[in-house]
Amino acid sequence: MLAVLGFVAVILLLVLVMTKKMSPTAALIGVPVVVGVIACFFIEGEDGTINVLENVKALGGYITGSSGIGSVAATGVMFIFSILFFGVLTDAGTFRPIIRAILRLIGTSPVKIAIGSAALAMLVHLDGSGAVTFLICVPALIPIYDAVGMRRTTLATVVALAAGVMNILPWGGPTIRAATAMNIDVIEFFMPLCIPVICGLISVFLIAGLLGKREAMRMQKENGGAATIGLILSLNDEELSEEERSLLRPKLFLVNVGLIFLAIVALLFSGFAPAVIFMIAFVLAMAINYPHPDQQGERVNAHAKEALMMCSVLFAAGAFTGIMKGTGMISEMANALVSVIPASLGKFFPVIVGVLGMPASLLFDPDSFYYGILPVLSSTAEGLGTSGLDVARAAVLGQMTTGFPVSPLTASTFLLIGLAGVELGEHQKKTIPLAFLVTIIMLLISLLIGAIHI
Repeated sequence: MLAVLGFVAVILLLVLVMTKKMSPTAALIGVPVVVGVIACFFIEGEDGTINVLENVKALGGYITGSSGIGSVAATGVMFIFSILFFGVLTDAGTFRPIIRAILRLIGTSPVKIAIGSAALAMLVHLDGSGAVTFLICVPALIPIYDAVGMRRTTLATVVALAAGVMNILPWGGPTIRAATAMNIDVIEFFMPLCIPVICGLISVFLIAGLLGKREAMRMQKENGGAATIGLILSLNDEELSEEERSLLRPKLFLVNVGLIFLAIVALLFSGFAPAVIFMIAFVLAMAINYPHPDQQGERVNAHAKEALMMCSVLFAAGAFTGIMKGTGMISEMANALVSVIPASLGKFFPVIVGVLGMPASLLFDPDSFYYGILPVLSSTAEGLGTSGLDVARAAVLGQMTTGFPVSPLTASTFLLIGLAGVELGEHQKKTIPLAFLVTIIMLLISLLIGAIHI
């Protein structure tokens, strides 16, 4: 019954968010709480009995515990100060000269911008951190997308696809977890997947180009000159209000760029938590650009609404994850999925896992899947006469790789949509089909070259 309730919770959440029947914050809190209360009538204690009252009392702990809000608390702090940091630098006009230079270099071609976005995200994601990738890429690219009239949902999709495929690299979290679960060296585990991953990256570039072409056609159809108008506006400050012009700090451009560079270097190499880095970076940006306390208060107030709204979604996601894990619904869902696969399909077990891997990112967090579910799947495969290693390689092509930037179970998803300023439902509707397509492409290539056997 817990498995059924788990599937109901996930499906109901997706439906409510994608159809905009509820806000993401309300759905992420309301759905698991209601389903969690129902689950309390089916959760057995260590002695085999069901104590509904005690189970209900435990829900609060699941929400605030290490698997719930506790797991996203540090990300929430980072969220607040990264938004404030980039907001202050945007107010100071730091990105305007950069936009001018980039637009002069590549023009206003949406195709070039989309492909360039994918390349930047791939480069930055070499460190394997989705949060760092989104923090570096999205704030830098948003002004360009806004300047030429491209939709931010396209930016979120392109960056998500690029980061998702790059997450399969040997130092990516899912690949390390999969290799550890299979007790094999991570390089040995990854090498057969090298060509499929390269093909996946190529497919991301092609998709980015197609999305850029679609953006160009939309802008041409809607207003015929959005890109040209955006370029003119981005090269002049006359369109700014008097208040906005008073906030510009052109003489501090090099100082602010240096501050951004130092923050990025610290994110990549310092070893400090991103939250700490952005707290310090925000204080420095504020002190340098707006030293007067009144100015500082105004800048915080100007960006507080955005920071609060996105953090509320992030903490709501922590509540969802905490209840799903704490009540045991996630583990029961895993057992249910394994039990429904008939022995007659044993030969195709890796293919089945590969197809389901990306959608499974919406159901299982990486630790639950790779340390809890994958060993069961691989053992089942061995029992059906199939290699468990092939199952693991098939799984890593989608589960929390291409799937992590759309999953409500990862903080990175909310960081991405928060920085991009898009809704979760819109992002999922646009990105999930494309992420699934990239996964299938890599799976087919893996089968063709023998990286995965059936």
